Amino acid sequence: MNPDLLYYFLAHNKPIRTGYIGAVAICPALTFTNQPISALPRDIDSKQGGRTKASDTLVVFFGATAGANGGKLGSDERELILLVWQIVDLHENKVGKLQRTLVQPDSLDLSEQCKEETGLTAEELCKAEPLESVLQQSVSAELKSLGRSSYTLCVDGPQLIRQVLHPEASKKNLVLPECFYTFVDLKKEFHKCCPNAGPAKDLTLTSMLDSAVEQEAGLREVKNMVLLILHLLAEPYNHNFSTFQTVNYKFESGACSKTEAVDSETVIRARGLPWQSSDQDIARFFKGLNIAKGGVALCLNAQGRRNGEALVRFINSEHRDMALDRHKHHMGNRYIEVYKATGEEFLKIAGGTSNEVAQFLSKENQVIIRMRGLPFTATPQDVLGFLGQDSPVTDGTEGLLFVKYPDGRPTGDAFVLFACEEYAQNALKKHKQILGKRYIELFRSTAAEVQQVLNRYMSTPLISTLPPPPPPMVSVPVLATPPFITTGSTRDCIRLRGLPYTAAIEDILEFMGEHTIDIKPHGVHMVLNQQGRPSGDAFIQMKSADRAFMVAQKCHKKMMKDRYVEVFQCSTEEMSFVLMGGTLNRSGLSPPPCKLPCLSPPTYAAFPATPAMLPTEAALYQPPLLATPRTPQAPTHNPAPALAYYSPQLYMNMNMSYTAYYPSPPVSPSTVSYFAAPPGSVAAAVAAQPTPAILPPQPGALVRMQGLPYNAGVKDILSFFQGYQLQADSVLMLYNWSGQRSGEALVTFPSEKAARQAVAECSNLPISGHPIRLVCCE
Repeated sequence: MNPDLLYYFLAHNKPIRTGYIGAVAICPALTFTNQPISALPRDIDSKQGGRTKASDTLVVFFGATAGANGGKLGSDERELILLVWQIVDLHENKVGKLQRTLVQPDSLDLSEQCKEETGLTAEELCKAEPLESVLQQSVSAELKSLGRSSYTLCVDGPQLIRQVLHPEASKKNLVLPECFYTFVDLKKEFHKCCPNAGPAKDLTLTSMLDSAVEQEAGLREVKNMVLLILHLLAEPYNHNFSTFQTVNYKFESGACSKTEAVDSETVIRARGLPWQSSDQDIARFFKGLNIAKGGVALCLNAQGRRNGEALVRFINSEHRDMALDRHKHHMGNRYIEVYKATGEEFLKIAGGTSNEVAQFLSKENQVIIRMRGLPFTATPQDVLGFLGQDSPVTDGTEGLLFVKYPDGRPTGDAFVLFACEEYAQNALKKHKQILGKRYIELFRSTAAEVQQVLNRYMSTPLISTLPPPPPPMVSVPVLATPPFITTGSTRDCIRLRGLPYTAAIEDILEFMGEHTIDIKPHGVHMVLNQQGRPSGDAFIQMKSADRAFMVAQKCHKKMMKDRYVEVFQCSTEEMSFVLMGGTLNRSGLSPPPCKLPCLSPPTYAAFPATPAMLPTEAALYQPPLLATPRTPQAPTHNPAPALAYYSPQLYMNMNMSYTAYYPSPPVSPSTVSYFAAPPGSVAAAVAAQPTPAILPPQPGALVRMQGLPYNAGVKDILSFFQGYQLQADSVLMLYNWSGQRSGEALVTFPSEKAARQAVAECSNLPISGHPIRLVCCE
């Protein structure tokens, strides 16, 4: 019988007539043996790429889960409940007896599709053995040898091996036998013999025999697969099953060059990852799919910390498509979103051009550890001594990579290579131990993270440490207060005083701990002195006055590095006074110089008025706040203080003495900087501009929702408040410190009246059966 014709019958679910069954005459002496799938010895080198030496025995393998089956097998994260297999001797044209085993899942909840296709019930599965026992039985049965030299699994599509067995075994911490790392995809083998039958991924295998004795699920599928194999072995094809699909044992790290070509059809973006997850954790989430070497790039935020996203590159588009089927699968208690990404995005994160980094990452199969907080005077010998003899560094000092600024100054970061997991674990035990006078942080890292950190610090600065004297900006009016900061007397801000001069925004966020979730977007304001260096002060806008009070109480005189920091509650108005050059002390406010009454307003010469064009590249950065002490010059007779305002395109770094070449992170505000300019240079422009309106306090009232289901989203909340005309950006979901939803949300209403009405009308109404408590926030 022609295999093309056979597959036509299979694909179109047509019964084969009695005359056609004679096609199996190619194997006139069929014999049956009763052996489990792992009863045969094997010597396949499954670590080879896609080819191994030919196997003399195939084990035709079929499985079903408690959810979707067929082409969507494994896409719904349901557990395996059925295994069916049969042995095929390729040399002697013998087949074994059909074997069928039920597998007990952790959850006995079967989908309707599963019940209809398999005919199984929860009562039957209760009596079955769990997957671990089934695997142990198959391994123990290997002692019963039939004299074969090797065997290989044969499946109808890769989903059973890649999307079900490996992910489930990984979640249950089970070790799969080696036979599950190499398999034959029958669809691809058939496509090689019959390329006109259509793409391999679109081929299907369905029932072909109307046999009353073989109606159990899985038995007919395996029998059809065996029949197809026998026809491929016969004339005219004489097919040799020598091309095997492999599953990687582990993820291999490595470097990626920016000049490397990355196919966009092989890249995905994963979101919602735990912040502490490593590249190995991500590789485990995608267990069964082959990730390219160095193909996991953890994304960092502006503070250099992981932001819960990663770009993953697979070996081909087939594996990428199967990865997309794992959308909203779980890593622990968190579900992970999986989306398509591009090769350009991957190279932006993981690509590098530094020869030093390439040489550092050229050593294969190394565990990378990142060290933070090193003393700036630390030497390689100091680091080796700190790590000790129980965690030797690969190649000694060659296994250390210190991160430096372009001018050679150390950043306090370093990356270390270890030859094995044991050495790395010993090193991690030294987390927060002291080197010199500083405690050192150690945590796992990746090759992509090395590239990102080095790219950030070693990039050529667009602007020098101190910007050139800016020209008068005649098109911008004088403002009384910085934009984006609404003045008011509500004490919803805090002031940090006595910060270490090396402190960056990431240090402030770590200092505040769990209270960082209460910071307003763009609400961290670093204050610089006249020289553009940190003044030791910072202001933070909180979401409410009670949150600001709580932070001031809990964090006052808490230690940051080797200094204690004072934390005071203040208002936006008080913050604006200080940011404009005034002072804030326990006795009250001292207004900035521009607010002081004077008969002859002074001019200011913080920077000479040298004509120069503002660099266009500076528009890429957000400026920090600059608190500039005014030095009065000789009195003039100008009618008003000559204070020029420069728009946010002007770049002044928030941490000039230590990160002089880098912009303020996104959590830093979009604010203004004030510089002196000659009075006459902007007088005409100011007179020509309309008087700018001071931004009034924004209307609105806040309502806190409590008791939300953990799966409730913004759409559920908008539906809950249907009729109040709220927008999606009016809802803020709250998360706990571990990154999980806290069951609370804050909702902004257009007026206090609307908020109180919503509380009165909607309190204790349910969302998904959960009564919701509503509270108006003061």
